Amino acid sequence: MPRFGGIATMMRLPLATGPAGLDAAFIGVPLDIGTSNRSGARFGPRQIRAESALIRPYNMATGAAPFDTLQVADLGDVAINTFSLDKSMAIIESFYDAVLAAGCRPLTMGGDHTIALPILRALARVHGPLA
Repeated sequence: MPRFGGIATMMRLPLATGPAGLDAAFIGVPLDIGTSNRSGARFGPRQIRAESALIRPYNMATGAAPFDTLQVADLGDVAINTFSLDKSMAIIESFYDAVLAAGCRPLTMGGDHTIALPILRALARVHGPLA
């Protein structure tokens, strides 16, 4: 598949429907209803994925190829509620609970600063206090 074709996933990795069997997964959280004056962060995950199509799956200088030893995929975007910040927070937290329960490490692309709270809550349930 040429770099300009196909579904836009992070670094052209496979698109997965769930976290089972993955060591890590890229997750988009296209949310910006938590900002008061400047919207646009919701477009972050899409643009990061688009730009990442140019990144090679290995480091040409060092020869490191992390995807040869780790199972990594793109889980797409969390289906947030664009009209309710409270509901979006609950949706994000639930999504991350499922990812972490599968033993998968989330690699998040956001979104505004409010996405950190539900993600940290989910992480704290698995790893204990984080701060």
